[in-house]
Amino acid sequence: MAEKEFPAQARVVIVGGGVMGVGLAYHLAHEGWGSEVVLLEKAELTSGSTWHAAGQITHSTSSFGLGKCVDYNIGLYSGKLEKETGQAVTWHGCGSFRLAYTEDEMDWLRHTLSVGRSLGFNIELVGPEKVAEQHPFYNLEGVLGALHTPDDGHVDPTNVTMAMAAGARQLRARIIRRCRATNITQAENGEWIVESERGTIRCEHVVNAGGTYARQMGEWSGLQLPMTSMTHHYFVTEPVPEFEALDKELPVIRDDKKVSGYIRMEQKRGLIGIYEKEGSNSVWHDHCPWEYENWLFDADYDRVMPWLEESLERMPIFADLGIQREVHGAISHPPDGNPLIGPAPGVKNYWCCCGTQIGIGWGPGLTRELARWMVHGAADISMREYDPRRFGSYATKDWQVTKAHEDYKLRHEIPFPQFNRLEGRPVKPSPLYDRLNEKGAVYEEVYGHERPRWFARNGVEQRDHYSFKRNVVHDVVGAEVKAVREGVGIMDISAFTKVQVSGPGAAALLDRLTANRLPQKAGGIALTHMLNRRGRIELETTVVKLAEDSYYLVCAAFFEQRLLDHLNQNLAGEAVEITTLSTDWAALALNGPKAREVLAACTDADLTNAGFKWLTAQQIEVAGHTLWALRMSYAGELGWELHIPRGSTLAVYDALWAAGEAHGIADYGSFAMNTMRMEKGFKGAGELTNEVTLAEADVLRFASAGKDYLGKGKTLNADSLPWVCAYLEIEPDGVTDGHGGEAVLLQGKVAGSTASVAYGHTVGKILAFAYVKPYANVPGTEIEVVIAGTPRKGRILGAPAYDPESLLPRTDAALAPAE
Repeated sequence: MAEKEFPAQARVVIVGGGVMGVGLAYHLAHEGWGSEVVLLEKAELTSGSTWHAAGQITHSTSSFGLGKCVDYNIGLYSGKLEKETGQAVTWHGCGSFRLAYTEDEMDWLRHTLSVGRSLGFNIELVGPEKVAEQHPFYNLEGVLGALHTPDDGHVDPTNVTMAMAAGARQLRARIIRRCRATNITQAENGEWIVESERGTIRCEHVVNAGGTYARQMGEWSGLQLPMTSMTHHYFVTEPVPEFEALDKELPVIRDDKKVSGYIRMEQKRGLIGIYEKEGSNSVWHDHCPWEYENWLFDADYDRVMPWLEESLERMPIFADLGIQREVHGAISHPPDGNPLIGPAPGVKNYWCCCGTQIGIGWGPGLTRELARWMVHGAADISMREYDPRRFGSYATKDWQVTKAHEDYKLRHEIPFPQFNRLEGRPVKPSPLYDRLNEKGAVYEEVYGHERPRWFARNGVEQRDHYSFKRNVVHDVVGAEVKAVREGVGIMDISAFTKVQVSGPGAAALLDRLTANRLPQKAGGIALTHMLNRRGRIELETTVVKLAEDSYYLVCAAFFEQRLLDHLNQNLAGEAVEITTLSTDWAALALNGPKAREVLAACTDADLTNAGFKWLTAQQIEVAGHTLWALRMSYAGELGWELHIPRGSTLAVYDALWAAGEAHGIADYGSFAMNTMRMEKGFKGAGELTNEVTLAEADVLRFASAGKDYLGKGKTLNADSLPWVCAYLEIEPDGVTDGHGGEAVLLQGKVAGSTASVAYGHTVGKILAFAYVKPYANVPGTEIEVVIAGTPRKGRILGAPAYDPESLLPRTDAALAPAE
């Protein structure tokens, strides 16, 4: 097709020609859609944030999924892409060191080492003498150690993007430059209409890869895509005399504590990049000017001076040199720092490929996964951290700006386990927020909701306590678990997603989308999974049949929009009404051997096994307030979930608390809840991801063989399983328990990696779920798990570590046999 001919139709239109948009075109072409892809760029390729990127990439990541991406990217940059396309990418494979000055930083590096081991990375923890050997010019005063990743490097951002563009064109993708998109709307038939300066294209799929323009582009289609443009500096020095005699390039230094950034060679010059901790700058809150091309801001030395001065202390050979080039450009920052990769909320076939603050380091791997998602129905890594639907309508512009500043300042801070970002909160407090705050609740945010993590007691300060090792919170959580296991505990679980599906077509819709048999009688409860067309798990949900044509669905908070989209986008003419109740209704969990006695003091309902069977729901009155009681327990104890109209929640909580005081009732939070679900062998969101089928997740028992459902053929008919979810116990050392992503070894060789890890206070063992090679998943098999860089003995379990026969949740008394 001649360049002057403008296409009227395409399968996919990508808007934006930076590393993300071009990377997606390249990978869609490799997935077989090449001739059906059109990319529009308003100026020249890479003229936005891509062209001014510093271009580093490292294996030093504690994220298992992101680790897969960066490993792919390094392989692409270091040879594959140039060999495929004939285009030079200017790869500098100089390696890198991440320095540690404190024991907390060393613990971070040890955990990263464990994750790297599971991914097969070339990675080691070394002392400062090793750094000095390879980088003799760096001031290592105070350095305890470093993570050495010798396969790392940096790449020219423009060259690598142009090479991917060449690869996309070779597979017949169309890239049109100097063509600004001006509007994106959806036709009644579901097609997307992309208007541009050169014409209009109708397409099945549209992709927003607009970089700093992405948020305002989303508004064309009525979408709120949360990201803010933050400005970032790096500086290039005059030529460094000491570099002239070097016969190889020095490794990149990542110095999170002293420099809050990175230092490397730029040919024979020095390059210093800084993420300042104070005075961070955001721009274009409403509109990024369309005329900007290869745009930079004037350097703001006052903002970065403390860190720039420290960088010269660390690299004294730079101290007497001038700055030859100042690069101060805008980069997109989502509220939590992770890109927006996947479906936009509430619409079909509008895809986000934007909000990426580290496009060169992360982009190709993430765009490969997005291409697989678009073409095949699911990515091959877990996309939970990147799914744009992880945010809701609470993510207003003002909130986005607040969170982007927070994220920028955290870019070079230690990513502690369960790190709690506190800016811009609370957003959606539950009716119990103030009451529980007064009682010592330390909160976390999930999909805007505030949920208690644990409760400060016995002199423990009511704040987050961070460490890769056990700290004071460990014993607090143990006490909460003990209270539930031996008496009764109550938890605010209002953050759960709560959706009602009703109408004449409700049963037909849900039956097509759920793998398990729906409850047949009013009050029945079923645990089930919804799959995508690739047979992978979209989400797990509890389904309660409220009445003949009415069902109540409960799932994890961050799946709310995913659940709504899955329901709405798979309608086939059914007459249904889908109502979100997540904020209008609250919920409490009441668990423990004394739960029945506490609840009985507040209701006239028959709570015996005969009157209220296990895995059933009833509408009852508690303290004079009508609510739905679900007899089920994520803690694995006798218990109920109470789902309550928002206005009645505080009164119900107060009544239960008063009734429970004689039984030693205790508040507990999500940390204790997670410990107890691990003791019971209940899989959670860390195990049930878009990466796996029902068979791989070992949850086929929740699928009904006698019905059809979306994804059934794909989830059942795999010739062989590449991995399977195993349940492990690991010997504790009393110091470090693990955090997920660690290597699982069988006879010294990597056989898998952990998904979730927690110490089981009741059983005195570390417990984990791990995805391992099927041959390793044999109960009793002795394995090792690399925790904090050191192998630890463990074994495969064949049953839950606590109450393996699940007698306790179904008893009439704490130790009576099940009916």
